[in-house]
Amino acid sequence: MLRHLSVRDFVIVDHVELEFNAGFTVLTGETGAGKSILVDALALALGERADASVVRQGCERAEIVAEFDISNLTAVEAWLAESDLAGDKDVCLLRRIVDAGGRSRGFINGRTATMQQLREVGGLLVDIHGQHAHQSLLRQDAQRDLLDGYGGLVNLAANIAAVYRQWHELKQRRLARERNAEQHAVERERLEWQVRELKQLAFNTDEWQEQLAEHGRLAHATSLLEGAQYGAELLADGDMALLSQLSGLNARIVELAVHDASLREALDMLEPAEIQLREAAYHLRHYAQRLEIDPERLRQVESRLEAVHSAARKYRVTPEQLPELLAGWERRLSELGGGAEDGEWVKQEEMVRADYLRLAADLSAGRRKAAAKLSNAVTDSMQQLAMVGGLFAVALHTLQEGNVHGIEQVEFLVAANAGTEPGALAKVASGGELSRISLSIQVSASQVAGVPTLIFDEVDVGIGGGVAEIVGRLLHKLGAERQVLCVTHLPQVASAGDHHWRVSKTAAGQSVISGIEVLDAKARVDEVARMLGGVEITATTRKHAAEMLGK
Repeated sequence: MLRHLSVRDFVIVDHVELEFNAGFTVLTGETGAGKSILVDALALALGERADASVVRQGCERAEIVAEFDISNLTAVEAWLAESDLAGDKDVCLLRRIVDAGGRSRGFINGRTATMQQLREVGGLLVDIHGQHAHQSLLRQDAQRDLLDGYGGLVNLAANIAAVYRQWHELKQRRLARERNAEQHAVERERLEWQVRELKQLAFNTDEWQEQLAEHGRLAHATSLLEGAQYGAELLADGDMALLSQLSGLNARIVELAVHDASLREALDMLEPAEIQLREAAYHLRHYAQRLEIDPERLRQVESRLEAVHSAARKYRVTPEQLPELLAGWERRLSELGGGAEDGEWVKQEEMVRADYLRLAADLSAGRRKAAAKLSNAVTDSMQQLAMVGGLFAVALHTLQEGNVHGIEQVEFLVAANAGTEPGALAKVASGGELSRISLSIQVSASQVAGVPTLIFDEVDVGIGGGVAEIVGRLLHKLGAERQVLCVTHLPQVASAGDHHWRVSKTAAGQSVISGIEVLDAKARVDEVARMLGGVEITATTRKHAAEMLGK
């Protein structure tokens, strides 16, 4: 439940700190005092859209902080843990900042959060019913969403939507293949021939590099052999071989070093050179011995290279790009299907469609059960709201093909008076009746919702007299099960609250500031009397107010 709300520099609120209690709390005040601004501020903390207009004039930024007690709210705790946004035990802290430039930032338990994350966790914590909520109930999508939420079917509906989209995609692919069957057959035949040709070529990039190197050796084998033999002769095998001359030089310097030790330095360099030359001569002899001049192998390698170059030229790629080209053709063949592949596509489509129909049947069963329960609950509530004999029903119209939302269309029907046939909510109910029916639906739906805090923002518009007193009782009864806050202009509703706050505005220089005070018993009498009697409050009015509060 909501424990604390801090609002700073928001619209006409400079700074308020509010402590909330369990039960039913009412907020009252004169028109324009800013009663609904607090609801708007809380909605901002819950991820609603915002712009620079919410920042109080002359201030740098607006800031709202909402603290919730989440003990025993396992769904909220699990969401925070999964999102890596858990904070202190049993506490969830939401913070929203909007600066004068319109830039917005959100935080959950002190960590930066997206607006989507604020909305997700906010949906688990608070349910806000605005004074125009009845207008959204005229839309069939809102009616469907309300029924699914009432029946605990939201997750199932989301799963069905995902499966339907998958089925629809597979179906569209199949239809596209059927529409272009002839064109695809020609393309498939061409690709199959091209794939077969490249596979027969059996091109491999590693083998390609090896063959290029081998071709270089074979094509220049005579020159390589002559060069190796010439080198070996120059180093060791000829009459004037370098090794012979170097060996003689080393022997002479060894003799001379006896007389001058400084020659040892030159000897230290010449001796390794002699060793290196001997090894080089050995390597050249060995290379010349194993080098073969093989014209037949050269022809084979040149034939292979020409085949690869020919294929690369044909398809306008480099030889190194041939494997990538082959992989692309094979992917395209898989997309085109054909033969066994087409059978697999159809089989997969049928399997997904069967999953959709199975889930849709489960959703339909859940909706029928929820529809019957909601119809009875709202009908019973209507009898208390001056609509005796009225009837509310949730109709489920079967759809032949089904859609992303299931295999039926949800429609709210109502008969405002006894003996009349139920008709569409949008066409049958008058403005006042629509407000009362909306309130009945909201109260009935909220009783089964898992959200711990319910806020009603002037949903009692168009209601008065004894009906207003019943509305107050309904909200008070709901407050015994949940934390309920209600912004109201009706004294009958205000007198039913467990707690009472008054919102007022005062002039501060050139601006207006909204403030809130918690009313004690005496102040509550004065406030309800004001709501009953207007500007001049008489003793009779106060007595009437005290009687209402006494009830």
